[in-house]
Amino acid sequence: MEGVTTGQTYRLTQYAHGGGCACKIPPGELEDVVRGLTSAAPANPPGKLLVGLDDGDDAAAVRVGDTALIATTDFFTPVVDDPYDWGRIAAANALSDVYAMGGRPVVAVNLLGWPRDVLPYELAAETLRGGLDVCTEAGCHLAGGHSVDDPEPKYGLAVTGIADPQRLLRNDAGRPGIPLSLSKPLGVGVLNSRHKATGERFEQVIASMTALNRDASAAALAAGVECATDVTGFGLLGHLYKLTRASGVTAVLDAAAVPYLDGAREALAAGYVSGGTRRNLEWVAPHVDVSAVGEDEALLLADAQTSGGLLIAGEIPGAPVIGELVAAGEHAIVVR
Repeated sequence: MEGVTTGQTYRLTQYAHGGGCACKIPPGELEDVVRGLTSAAPANPPGKLLVGLDDGDDAAAVRVGDTALIATTDFFTPVVDDPYDWGRIAAANALSDVYAMGGRPVVAVNLLGWPRDVLPYELAAETLRGGLDVCTEAGCHLAGGHSVDDPEPKYGLAVTGIADPQRLLRNDAGRPGIPLSLSKPLGVGVLNSRHKATGERFEQVIASMTALNRDASAAALAAGVECATDVTGFGLLGHLYKLTRASGVTAVLDAAAVPYLDGAREALAAGYVSGGTRRNLEWVAPHVDVSAVGEDEALLLADAQTSGGLLIAGEIPGAPVIGELVAAGEHAIVVR
């Protein structure tokens, strides 16, 4: 985008070492960091903790009266060059954690890191405008936030939502005999890596990343689904592994049924694989049987997604069934 006052063209992805959810701390390293951080309940809390740190679910949930309050936060470095699109993507991604728990976002605040001596504030304003527009679409208030001077640009939201405490979607509620569905195609990671390297713009990727998971969440609740998660930086295999581990089941995944965005396989073949994707596959390798597919297919299944879809233990309209949950076996996931 051209700076409003300078006329200079800026490619935001060139100002960060990684992009989007691919810049997350690797899952294995993150679990080592947070291990042991659960503690006794605080003194006189106003509500009961329903979902906390134990199973690495999408958000925290506290019951206050007849309502579950859902709290989450998500922010990352630029995943696309256009600041308005980046703001939209980051907001949709942060709101997704509430939808993945079966909730409705109520209020959000901005989180902004900005290299004030490197990038003009006009680009920051466009980023914030993108976040505001997505929150408006979601029916969620966006009010204030916090900013810091940062060597790399970063943006996201802290979001509070509400849900029925009896109808939370959790990653530990999977049971044998239930099908697995995926509400958005994969391939965001390899195509974003290509965008970062070449500057090519992929409209199908931006459309996928900015699409809210609101309708998929509502459809899951209407279908009586109890178990779901969203697919983001740890890839389909990583998030599915967390679900199977928390639920004590095995997932049988039909690789041929997994949907992909146009151009994803071509981007993979051209070598546009992020370090985050390779770390995802390395993390799940001891727990996943991918012997029936090649390395390329395994990398796509581990592809680090940004603002991906919902992975649902159940069936909803428009989301292809990509496998099923079965009784726990030798592996947490078996890919066929």
